[in-house]
Amino acid sequence: MTTLLGISGSLRKASTNTALMRQASELFAADSFIEADPNLPLYNGDLEAAAGIPASVQLLADQISTADAIIIATPEYNKGISGVLKNALDWVSRTEGNPWADKPVAIMSAAAGRAGGERSQYALRLCLAPFDTNLVQLPEVLIGSNFSEFDENGKLTSERYVATLTAQMDKLRALL
Repeated sequence: MTTLLGISGSLRKASTNTALMRQASELFAADSFIEADPNLPLYNGDLEAAAGIPASVQLLADQISTADAIIIATPEYNKGISGVLKNALDWVSRTEGNPWADKPVAIMSAAAGRAGGERSQYALRLCLAPFDTNLVQLPEVLIGSNFSEFDENGKLTSERYVATLTAQMDKLRALL
């Protein structure tokens, strides 16, 4: 039984990053796919000191820990990752142990600009470095002009992008 965890850095209902994450999960074809909920309270050391780790944060940490592999779809907000994704990473870093250690991880992005979220992926790689993940380096999945690259069902329309995403999921699966 293979469990894949997907984390989208966008909370928007019609997010192309969430659509990309879902299509990646279909191509990966795990026995079980779990969509994480990164809509967590803002990290606050006073909150942690007073009440401990929120249940929603512990759930995410447990999902990361028990997943066989993880995919992260990151939008690009002001040349970086979204606040919601950074907040989730910060909260999980406060939980016991390191649920990310040696975990196979693939990152992808869909953004309005031509570079397809390249800067956000670079920033995400930096944010993941302390967690010692087993990060898929290539191929990179960078979907530019994202609003014109998905159909009404949230599927990629470009065969080139589908081929790259498939190759990335094959590489992620090979890390298991």
